[in-house]
Amino acid sequence: MKPKKPLELDGRTGEGGGQLVRISCALAAVTSQPIRITHVRGNREGPRGGGLKAQHVTSLAWLAAATSATVTGLAVGSHTLEFRPALPPTALKERRISIEAESAAASTLLILQAILPYLLFAAGPEGDGDGDGDNKAIELEIRGGTNVAFSLSWEYLDQVLLPTLAARFGVRVERKLLGRGWSVGPSKKGAVWFRIHPLRAGEKLRLARSDWDAPRTDEDFALERIDASILAPAGMHGALQQELAKDLDVLFPDVDVRFVVTEDSGHDARVYILLVAHSKTGLRWGRDWLYDRNRKKKTPEMVSREMSRKVGKELYEEVSLRGVVDEYLQDQLVVFQALAEGRTSFARPTAPIDEDIGGLESAVDQLDIQGQRRMRKDKTHEPFGEGSTHTTTARWVAAELLPQATWFNKGSICEGAGVALR
Repeated sequence: MKPKKPLELDGRTGEGGGQLVRISCALAAVTSQPIRITHVRGNREGPRGGGLKAQHVTSLAWLAAATSATVTGLAVGSHTLEFRPALPPTALKERRISIEAESAAASTLLILQAILPYLLFAAGPEGDGDGDGDNKAIELEIRGGTNVAFSLSWEYLDQVLLPTLAARFGVRVERKLLGRGWSVGPSKKGAVWFRIHPLRAGEKLRLARSDWDAPRTDEDFALERIDASILAPAGMHGALQQELAKDLDVLFPDVDVRFVVTEDSGHDARVYILLVAHSKTGLRWGRDWLYDRNRKKKTPEMVSREMSRKVGKELYEEVSLRGVVDEYLQDQLVVFQALAEGRTSFARPTAPIDEDIGGLESAVDQLDIQGQRRMRKDKTHEPFGEGSTHTTTARWVAAELLPQATWFNKGSICEGAGVALR
């Protein structure tokens, strides 16, 4: 049989960074579609550099081994990558997986993002399950960074992304933080553990609840609480809690604030906060900051005030948009929308409804996916739709690898490919 021609992707397209590499290789591994990426991370020629980074090589090397892929260009700094997977996820027999990144600057959570779609379709041998039929759970340990610049943190993954995947798609991922790994301050690797429950052979990813995509009302955006997480030197905990409590009381009066994580980061350079707003109907929005500014001549109180004001303001602006997801969650859900069966919508307006003429009508248009409003099919030959460059690029990559998926109304609605593997 003549080998499949690889799908050509220009790594400078859209956001043009590591996300494009992770998503394309993840979907290639699920669909056994060969791909060739040129100009890898081509928009990262500045201080962060172009070409593959160590964390990309780590995750892709594991995917290549799992799929018995033929790979060229799999090396740090490579600007061209060809990935030809030979085995589907259902061929995976390994149920205990250990992956070690090269350094603490390599994010364990970005490695997870690159391989999670593949593992969700890696049903175990029939009759060899964990009580759920033929989907034997997979235990995965990754060593590397857990709080790394330019990537999601352990806290965001644990409090926003994985709970949303569970609520929306029924994706079951148990997890533990085994050790904290930082990319700032003294280099220190950490470790994370996951127990992933794959789909059964032949099963499709679907929305767990049909009412998630119903038109939203004011009640959906009424906040129940805000969870705050603080990772900082112990001497800063009091000042950060005081500033956050004060600022959030002004921005979100009568909303309870809970400090769910308060941990000594072990070094003055490691200061991180995450705020997660929870609605009464299960929506959640997150905003965080791993402090990256010059601290010379700044007291702990000054840094605490600066961080609280910035993250509090950003969370307020995010919630005011009345989107069903935050900016970062929206792009991370695109892969699952494209793989799933049926219509999904994770719309996020680009301006607050009270500032956007016709905004309410637009938001309802985006969220009503029951076929009663006009569906305008999107062109997908380049990054498309509303949202951040990460989101529009993610949609483009997903559309290239899964042309069966159809997008409508500026990317706000996806008719997924309904992938099933036996």
